[in-house]
Amino acid sequence: MHDNPLTLPLSSLRSHDAIVVEQREWFADEELRRALALAVAAGDRAQGTTSPNPPVGAAVVALDGEVVGVGATEPVGGPHAEVMALRQAGAQAEGATMVVTLEPCAHTGRTGPCTQAIIDAGIARVLYCHKDPSALAGGGAQVLEHAGVESEYLGLAVKALQPWLHAQHSQRPYVVAKIAQSADGFVAAADGSSQWITGAAARQAGHRFRAQADAIMVGTGTVLADNPTLSARDGHGNELEKQPRPIVVGTRTIPSEAMLWQRGVEQFSSPAQALDWLWDHGERLVLVEGGPDLITSMLTLDLVDELHLYLAPLLLGAGKSSVGHVAGTLEHATRFYVEATEMFGQDVAVVMRRTT
Repeated sequence: MHDNPLTLPLSSLRSHDAIVVEQREWFADEELRRALALAVAAGDRAQGTTSPNPPVGAAVVALDGEVVGVGATEPVGGPHAEVMALRQAGAQAEGATMVVTLEPCAHTGRTGPCTQAIIDAGIARVLYCHKDPSALAGGGAQVLEHAGVESEYLGLAVKALQPWLHAQHSQRPYVVAKIAQSADGFVAAADGSSQWITGAAARQAGHRFRAQADAIMVGTGTVLADNPTLSARDGHGNELEKQPRPIVVGTRTIPSEAMLWQRGVEQFSSPAQALDWLWDHGERLVLVEGGPDLITSMLTLDLVDELHLYLAPLLLGAGKSSVGHVAGTLEHATRFYVEATEMFGQDVAVVMRRTT
């Protein structure tokens, strides 16, 4: 852990954080590379706290080449990343360069336009990784250019922004489905036992992702069988500061003694109904943890954008399958591509995204 974000090492700019789509000469500039690493890391830390706004990170490089300000978007209603970075930079923002993961916004909403804050601070150049696709907030680069601030689109894909960008395009929350199963595809043994198929390290990784999600969704079958809290917890069982909104899909009645009632659960009859409600309430990243019927339904409806598959090194041979009938032929199979793999103890996590 780094107490001072300005001292984050260049090694923090990892391939899974920011993917270089188009190489630029400025990557030879060490301080600009450091600024990009800091901006990306700041946006990563903000993920799960900013919806319906995107988790943006920004950094300011002064005229002497030093990174003098780093910021991330605050929870809704608070300042955006650019303003936070400018506050830290203070007077050193005059004539400086700003690196930001998303094109600065040009509209007045709960806060003022970031473009005006950049202009007022005297920033000379803005480098941004993604263009803002929204009709309301986009166009910031043109506003900056008109005011004499040089702006450049870098053509980088920043991972923390991908769910938000996809949600803007699809006009529904980005959906991540998580499955923890045996190597031969079962989430429970023939006798119904399922705790625990995966080990402690894999389960803790799942809790960390819960804290990044805006909402967590399960079916009524999971509630009736497991009576879960659907909370995000640390390795000692303590609840983390950031918690996802609990959502249940299904028509069966949730018992009055269910622990989910303590967390303000919302219930819907269908996945589409739940996603529409979540979108309207500003949620942009939804984690689906089952059971198999709900995940199968969402796959059939083409509502799963990303799949986190945790594979335990054990064989059951029979039991409850992780997914039901989705396609009858290879031609109609739901296809994903593997984005990353990681070991958690003896378990393997495979992150897959839908092919387009």
